[in-house]
Amino acid sequence: MRQPAATLEAFYATRLGQCAARLMSERMTDLWGTCEGQRVLGIGYPSPLLPLWQSDAASCIGAVPEEIGEVRQASPKGQTLCLAPEQRLPFPEGLFDRVFLLHALEEADSPRQLLREAWRVLAPEGRIVVAVTNRRSMWSLVDSKPFGHGRPWTRSQLVRFLNDSLFQVTASTTAVHMPPLDWRLITAASKSWERAGELALPGLGGVVLVEAVKRLYSKPSGSAAAPVTKAAKAGRPKPVMPRKLAESVGSKPVLNPGIDVTSQPSTSIVESTIGGGPT
Repeated sequence: MRQPAATLEAFYATRLGQCAARLMSERMTDLWGTCEGQRVLGIGYPSPLLPLWQSDAASCIGAVPEEIGEVRQASPKGQTLCLAPEQRLPFPEGLFDRVFLLHALEEADSPRQLLREAWRVLAPEGRIVVAVTNRRSMWSLVDSKPFGHGRPWTRSQLVRFLNDSLFQVTASTTAVHMPPLDWRLITAASKSWERAGELALPGLGGVVLVEAVKRLYSKPSGSAAAPVTKAAKAGRPKPVMPRKLAESVGSKPVLNPGIDVTSQPSTSIVESTIGGGPT
């Protein structure tokens, strides 16, 4: 069951949600910078990260699945959001230079189809970042928080999934190492938790972020190769009579149809067939 937009909005309005959004934003800034002059698309619930690029990007759009309902304009600058089926986005092929997924892959009806649709709207050599709940973190165990819903992933699982979906992984990291507790003591020290987690337990952050580049062809050892069709048997080649000989045979009647050709040389066979014969 998909989380409604109201649940996600309520979480990111809390101190804990604001800290989580800030920590993910720092990771995204390290990966993409300001995206000046580029076209950015967010899929799922993109509101926490879209404000990062609204000032410098050529366009910054969010595509929200119809199943979660309408999303309010949470950013002070306003956000361009649209409701759309997650497996049929209303954009032409290769339109966006950057695409990110947040609260999308974990609860998608078909993660492969969703990722394929993201691949379609991404420009060749464009970059994608997929943010999912880390299966190994405490966040995946707390049902009262948005990261405790859907299918959590490990970093290695997500890397393999992207590599098998016509992407080439370029970077991976984790974020949100603080405990999923909305206590002032925890949220006030969120940066300290993040630094300590990066040094001591770098693989146990609440969110896994993997960046990849769109490829037009799958790698030879990947599982996204085109299926092999059934091989057709080739027929035996038929003997072909030389063109000049065929024309001469067709233009003259056979004079000796009952002649035994097996006992004569090849030159006699031709001559008797066309009505000549030895002199």
